[in-house]
Amino acid sequence: MLKIVVCVSGGGTNLQAIIDGIREKKIENTEIIGVISNNKNAYALERAKQAGVEGICISPKDYESREEFHQAFLAKMDEWNPDLIVLAGFLVTIPEKMIEKYENRIINIHPSLIPSFCGVGYYGLKVHEGALKRGVRITGATVHFVDKGTDTGPIILQKAVEVRPEDTPKELQQRVMEEAEWVILPEAISLIAAGEVTVEDNRVRILHQK
Repeated sequence: MLKIVVCVSGGGTNLQAIIDGIREKKIENTEIIGVISNNKNAYALERAKQAGVEGICISPKDYESREEFHQAFLAKMDEWNPDLIVLAGFLVTIPEKMIEKYENRIINIHPSLIPSFCGVGYYGLKVHEGALKRGVRITGATVHFVDKGTDTGPIILQKAVEVRPEDTPKELQQRVMEEAEWVILPEAISLIAAGEVTVEDNRVRILHQK
């Protein structure tokens, strides 16, 4: 059984996609053992509660220094001791100690086709605003392992989404979520739970890929 902790900052739609995937058995041999948010008002915590999953808020605002926050965050993660940490719209930088300790055991969903529109400053609507400003015809989403860079870890899955001429950033954001994020994040977790994902020379290899 793959034990996962999901980290979120907002509404938790990707968290819901994981919850639904497990319930519908699209994700097998997987259990969410905890949800962490840096925002006490995040609806994601309500989603966790409704699913019978323990959800807590650990916010930098509640600590005198970023280091104290990092210590509390890592301590809770170590207490849960997950097999996989899933960043599903988590807008807080992961401490390096955690990245080192959980190497190739932290994944993130990013709303673009990396390496486009990623890195420092590209999050939330800013990603889609950037895509529309550049005039790209195709965008999408990427699931990748987390390393010490920003959106630089090994790519697991990507899915393309068409950009329409009349799109607003919010419309594009919604379609990327529906057509890509909610599809490939559960798929990536399922592959990891099945032992189908390995990392070699900073590249992901999916075993028995169709």
